[in-house]
Amino acid sequence: MDLEFSAEDLAFQREVRDFLDTHLPDDIREATARTPTVFVDKDIAMRWQAILVEKGWAVPNWPEEWGGTNWTTTQRYIFTTECNRAGAPMLIPLGIAMLAPVILAFGSEEQKQHYLPKMLSGEHYWCQGYSEPGSGSDLASLKLKAENKGNHYLVNGSKIWQTHAHFADHIFCLVRTDNSGKPQQGISFLLIEIDTPGVTVEPIITMAGDHEVNQVFFEDVKVPVDNLVGEEGKGWTYAKYLLEFERGGGMSAQKRQQDLEHLKAIVSEMEQNNPDFNAQGEYTREIAHIEIDLKALEMTELRLLSLLASGGNPGAESSVLKLTTVGIEQRTHQLAMDVIGYHGLAAEPVALLAANQNAVGPDYAAPVVPTYLNSRAASIFGGSQEVQRNILAKAVLGL
Repeated sequence: MDLEFSAEDLAFQREVRDFLDTHLPDDIREATARTPTVFVDKDIAMRWQAILVEKGWAVPNWPEEWGGTNWTTTQRYIFTTECNRAGAPMLIPLGIAMLAPVILAFGSEEQKQHYLPKMLSGEHYWCQGYSEPGSGSDLASLKLKAENKGNHYLVNGSKIWQTHAHFADHIFCLVRTDNSGKPQQGISFLLIEIDTPGVTVEPIITMAGDHEVNQVFFEDVKVPVDNLVGEEGKGWTYAKYLLEFERGGGMSAQKRQQDLEHLKAIVSEMEQNNPDFNAQGEYTREIAHIEIDLKALEMTELRLLSLLASGGNPGAESSVLKLTTVGIEQRTHQLAMDVIGYHGLAAEPVALLAANQNAVGPDYAAPVVPTYLNSRAASIFGGSQEVQRNILAKAVLGL
């Protein structure tokens, strides 16, 4: 595997860096650095998305006819890593990076024409309706019922852990349209407007003190049959296709590198401000171990990049990336908690962090506790660690 970028790729890297230097606002960088949740708030993401839309760089993975860039796989990798390095926020992927590939692959022409431009402009803001109470890792057991009434579906039940549903105006859902046969065969993929009568969004406040996730209730919700993606009963196939993009469609090594750099900055601040703090020994060894694992993650991503460049898709490799990325992320945030010591007793409210006001203790310690607490969920969302290991056991090891 050749790990050297070509002259053209290096020129593109310089172009991306120049663009980020001049067009990524400092307040967006600062807000991103102080965000302890997975996604930045809607207003921050939408501002950055508008800048990228104007440049023509918002949806590199889309076909060029729909606003894509026609970049090579290597160029998309360079763009992602440079955005992470510069401290740019991730665009909210629920619509443009997760639902869009499903609509492009399985949706009708009318659905493409209606939904894709509105995702790109930000007119539509999507959330995901997969998990339910009692149906998370065992997603095939979902019960949200959608009865075909001829010109509409009647939807009843609930979904849980919907990230940014309180901001969203649309939700894409896996629904139960048939109870006969295997559970997977009775699942369909439905697009629903949040303001449809009978839809209720209830907040879930996490132990980190943030409002990022929600529970969404459906009571006799009428959804036009035209909002069905693909064929009825094929939703499980579409769901697995989407999860490949959620779990492994992006590159995370540089993002985790930013976490590590923040940890190193905290260590440096502690050394300067606390004469009793000793960064040698255990802290140094663990940072070195994380750096080694980060390098291995980067090499795995480059190997996957080679696969994608030859026309493949993430496949089971996405589970390897998710397992490794989550492990590095959680170890880094755990070590940051250990380093700040008693400052970790003060968990800053997320709203206070976003406003950059009146932190308890030193500023560098303020995001550590909520970030650590929020990262505990990383081993569950997008498919739990146990599910990822089962996928690898079956798809890679043949067990």
